[in-house]
Amino acid sequence: QVQVVESGGGLVQAGGSLRLSCAASGRTFTRYDIGWFRQAPGKDREFLAVVSWSGGSTVYAESVKGRFTISRDNFKNTVYLQMNSLKPEDTAVYYCAADYRRAVVSVHPNEYAYWGQGTQVTVSL
Repeated sequence: QVQVVESGGGLVQAGGSLRLSCAASGRTFTRYDIGWFRQAPGKDREFLAVVSWSGGSTVYAESVKGRFTISRDNFKNTVYLQMNSLKPEDTAVYYCAADYRRAVVSVHPNEYAYWGQGTQVTVSL
């Protein structure tokens, strides 16, 4: 089992940057692929990016490709989401989640068993 906690959200102007962190507890961190998702009011939870347990594989949603970068530091039990060129439509609660490692990483929220509480990102004009 693993617990994840997000941090790093906040208010930023359009065009700005934020880096979100997802800190995991326990000594089993490398058993899990870690994904980032977001949910805006009235919308479904949206996949953003995932990094495999080793860090060797990443997948991005088209909506963030080229602007967001996911990475992980297995020594620090932490996954990062660097977000650049932020837009007002990026405003949402951002979640990280852990999925027991697979041969191919998953982009489906319902396949992730462990979720954090979320961190708010607000992008103003």
